Amino acid sequence: MITVGFDLDMTLIDSVDTIVDSLVAVVQERGKSVDPQAIRDTIGMPFPLVLPTLVPDDDPEELLAAYRAHYRVHGVPKTKAMPGAIDAVQAVRDAGGRVVVVTAKQGITAIGALKAAGFVFEDEDVVAEVFSEEKGISLKEFGAQIYVGDHPGDVKGAKVANALCVAVPTGPTSAAELLETGADVVLYGGLAEFRDWFQGWLAAR
Repeated sequence: MITVGFDLDMTLIDSVDTIVDSLVAVVQERGKSVDPQAIRDTIGMPFPLVLPTLVPDDDPEELLAAYRAHYRVHGVPKTKAMPGAIDAVQAVRDAGGRVVVVTAKQGITAIGALKAAGFVFEDEDVVAEVFSEEKGISLKEFGAQIYVGDHPGDVKGAKVANALCVAVPTGPTSAAELLETGADVVLYGGLAEFRDWFQGWLAAR
């Protein structure tokens, strides 16, 4: 069976505005400020790692808890699928394959965001709170042959798993940067191009 892994934020789901809005709101409630563009530039990285840099004058653990509570209520329900994402998942399933999601996002939030965006996944097919090379460990356990993502950390994870890295420049990282990091394939038009590419890949095997 073919197993294809997908990253979540800005690969399967368009979450940037909801993430930015939630963090800005929480930071303002706490009497502080944060640069929205700086938040956008970190999308795809684990928030526990980036919050101390984004808001250095706040307690990172308290801020993370407040953000996650706000985002689950106000951000998750507004989550939308990236263009072509639902069809990309279906393309794998149409071929008899398995789709898994491997993400840095918190588990309960990841599952909620997938449902809000219209995806159907079993909980055991979603691995959360892993980033970069750690993703590769999970992908290897699934036996994934392909991993699709938008961040250099996704490329590194695919390499650890010896999986083909299919990159989409739909997040903060350009196609050129993804190729420089080691992506095997770049779908310049995003996941709208995935079905055709995947069918060609299957035919060539």
